[in-house]
Amino acid sequence: MDGVSLNTDPVVDDDADADADEFEIEGDCGMAKCISQSGVIQGENPLPPVVGMEFDSYEDVYYFYNCYAKEQGFGVRVSNTWYRKTKERYRGKLSCSSAGFKKKSEANRPRPETRTGCPAMIKFRLMENKRWRIIEVELDHNHLISAVSGKFYKSHKQLRIGTKRALHLDSAEEVQKVRLFRTVVIDVEGNGSVEVSSGEFRSSHNQTSQLRLKDGDAEAIHNYFSHLQLIDPNFFYVVDLNEKGCLRNLFWSNTRSRVAYGYFGDVVAVDTICLTDKYQVPLVSFIGVNHHGQSVLLGCGLLAGDTIEACTWLFRAWLTCMLGRPPQVIITDQCRTLQAAVADVFPRAFHCLCLPRIMQKVPEKLGGLYEYESIRVALNNAVYYSLRPEEFEATWEDMIHHYGLRNHVWLQMLYEDRRQWVPVYLKEIFLAGMLLTRPNEVVESFFDGYLDKHTSLKEFLDKYDQALQANHQLEVLADMESRNSGFMLQSRCYFELQLAKLYTNNILRKFEREVEGMYSCFCTRQINGEGEVITYMVREQIEVDGNRRECRDFEVLYNATEMEVLCVCGLFNFRGYLCRHALSVLHQNGIEEIPPQYVVSQWRKDIKRSYVLNHSNGGIDINNPVHRYDHLYKCIMQVVEEGRKSEVRYKDTVQALDQILRKLNLVEGRL
Repeated sequence: MDGVSLNTDPVVDDDADADADEFEIEGDCGMAKCISQSGVIQGENPLPPVVGMEFDSYEDVYYFYNCYAKEQGFGVRVSNTWYRKTKERYRGKLSCSSAGFKKKSEANRPRPETRTGCPAMIKFRLMENKRWRIIEVELDHNHLISAVSGKFYKSHKQLRIGTKRALHLDSAEEVQKVRLFRTVVIDVEGNGSVEVSSGEFRSSHNQTSQLRLKDGDAEAIHNYFSHLQLIDPNFFYVVDLNEKGCLRNLFWSNTRSRVAYGYFGDVVAVDTICLTDKYQVPLVSFIGVNHHGQSVLLGCGLLAGDTIEACTWLFRAWLTCMLGRPPQVIITDQCRTLQAAVADVFPRAFHCLCLPRIMQKVPEKLGGLYEYESIRVALNNAVYYSLRPEEFEATWEDMIHHYGLRNHVWLQMLYEDRRQWVPVYLKEIFLAGMLLTRPNEVVESFFDGYLDKHTSLKEFLDKYDQALQANHQLEVLADMESRNSGFMLQSRCYFELQLAKLYTNNILRKFEREVEGMYSCFCTRQINGEGEVITYMVREQIEVDGNRRECRDFEVLYNATEMEVLCVCGLFNFRGYLCRHALSVLHQNGIEEIPPQYVVSQWRKDIKRSYVLNHSNGGIDINNPVHRYDHLYKCIMQVVEEGRKSEVRYKDTVQALDQILRKLNLVEGRL
């Protein structure tokens, strides 16, 4: 596809600007000169139209919307085209073929009404940069649509616009080559700005406007992406070119990452350590956590500059790849640039700041202060051992006042952002173990061991597949262990027996520590029994600062009617399983099974997960070699996913594939 882009410039729909030199043509008549002889739309376009997308030509807009319409199962017609007196088009409107209503006919036997007044449409106009930008989008239809019926619409039977893409391919090699041109280009020209502290990402345009590539890097990118597109039909990548046509930013994601997001995409961390630590490879990684609690890659990007514009571009590219479904929670480093970009692209997601990365900065930011060690201990106590917001506020204020830190800029900034990183404010947000909330926990990069400050881009791309394969192998081994070998229970606790049948072994090992801790909670007493909710106080001896132990009381609320249990420590939302204090209260009340609302589906081993994109078979044109190739590849990948799961399945799969090949060779011999 030629030059599609998402742009953050303000979009202005200026109907009022029409003057005497402009006129409007309704219906398809304005497109008559663009209609070709014949053709069939090739390929598929998963991207829905979005306000701000830009295209090189009027025809490209039509082609893009028509491809989208065919995938969804509706026809397209040109509702309006606006012309200047110079006969230059400057504005257009494409609608669903069911838009509006036909004029009443006085014929004796008028045709039945087939339109429904459908509101689905896009409006677009010519901008000053001579590109066509979508300025208004309506995706909802007021009638049923089906991808199966898409091929029956007039706009899909005949390729009216963009005839240059009607490729006639005869060989498998040509079928594969067409994928090299299915690239989306995103161009961000936004001019947002915020104040940032020194050492953070910068939002000005004094950055380099293109990736700093060394000899061989560009060829390595081209070769690697070309290879991936040939072996993975659903491999997705987006490039951002500057005004000179040079590579500025880049995003990519393979099929496995895109499917994994559907399973594990509620909480996503954005790793920008390569930008902040000035690696040779300016890599940004999107990370989730799978059913074993292991990191899973959800996409990667390279950014030429650490600006708001670049981060916004990358987030939009990633969101487009994931079909517009944002995560519930997104975790980043504390950085005004990232915070501005997240607020722009993910306004409904809860934005958390990475606690371990913040605490790792303490020696750098506070190390030069008098009584640093005492300040560090006071800060740790406030952050890690406060159970309620008011307790944190009081401890923080005592630290600030006692050590005279009222005017410390970094601490002021931390306090302003406290609701995004201090655990006491995050207890109502489900974080699936992605936000580490215990002292001395360190965030490990997905590419640890494969990427350091001095690794070149070419070296990284050479090792990229190794990193993915190693991660994949860890998941496969963990799957086999959880499925085939029973978990060695350390106790005969009912809760542990229950989850041993449901959860993966890695999660069970973590939960086991809470079961063991339940027996170390030496005092569980009821302090309030009014109404349905009963309040318990559970006492436990905890370790503080690594060398000191003290007794703490944890308040647990229990509702027997609704089978709800809520502990002040917040472990369930932090880690995804009940804490020892909640288990103690359930045990004391004679409950032998964990209530179903506290059994997290993300950790279950009995859920079938297939890393193949689910595409419907509707709209497949068997006369089209591109469609045949895509559809067969998707089918065979499902066979591969099933065949790898056991030795028996593997042997059956190989035998079945041999039979298919022999049959195909026999058919070919008869031709």
